[in-house]
Parts: sequence; structure tokens; C-alpha cells
Amino acid sequence: MKKHKRDVSNRHFDRGYMAGNQGKSRDDCPHSQQNHREQWLAGWRDGRSDYWDGVTGSATLPRMLSI
Repeated sequence: MKKHKRDVSNRHFDRGYMAGNQGKSRDDCPHSQQNHREQWLAGWRDGRSDYWDGVTGSATLPRMLSI
């Protein structure tokens, strides 16, 4: 089966979510383009919120699948 490429903005959001959920700083954002950075930071904020609420590890899987 062929793998369909996902939307790039979803990928940036997902990676930002993972970084935020792992407790990393928002200064770790690897993107310099404004649009990509905004998507990464949106994911980071959601991930950080879940991190503070104690949702980590495999408990984040349902969250990631719904995005």
C-alpha cells in the first residue's frame, strides 16, 4: 500500500504537541517560517496543557489520533 503524505501543517502541529507534552521549551521550535512556527506552537500549547494535567505517555494516543 502507498502511504499518503499528510498535510505539512498537521505534521508540525503533531511534533509541537509531542515536544510540549515532553516538557520541552517553546524556544526549541525548529521552524523559522511564520506559518510553520504558528502550527508548531499551537501543538506545543496543547501538549503543554496536557503535560500540566498529567496526560503523558500512552495516554496521549487517543488525543493524537483525534487530531
